[in-house]
Amino acid sequence: MKRWLAMALLSLGLSGTALAAIEAHNFRDEAERARYAELTTELRCPKCQNQDIADSNAPIAADLRKEIYRLLEEGRSNREIVDYMVDRYGEFVRYKPALTARTWLLWFGPGVLLLVGIGVILVIVRRRPALAGTEQGLSDEERKRLAHLLDNNRE
Repeated sequence: MKRWLAMALLSLGLSGTALAAIEAHNFRDEAERARYAELTTELRCPKCQNQDIADSNAPIAADLRKEIYRLLEEGRSNREIVDYMVDRYGEFVRYKPALTARTWLLWFGPGVLLLVGIGVILVIVRRRPALAGTEQGLSDEERKRLAHLLDNNRE
């Protein structure tokens, strides 16, 4: 009975590995393999959103890897493959969006905000000594009034 239970547990444990997909592609040379690896790490999985298609286990990522392999086999350049994917899935599929009129804020916005922040800090720091020197104490009239109020409180 223990043997049957052990075999059942072992078969259940190994059944998960049987479902794992292993992609085996036959590349012409190492340069093509390197292009494939570069392209699959350069493109974002549309479902996972923060994973490249090389690391994603989503079915759409597997389809994209197959599509990249097919396009490589057809002799397409990296630029053509990326353009194909962008046409099909939008600019979001790229980790590094192209510099266009629509994406200039994405590329230069953080730098502009940093420069504005540094400028604000410099203005505040430069004005601080000027503000410290312009502080005035109480006038003679205000001192007399304060002394009078304090004397009235003591009584």
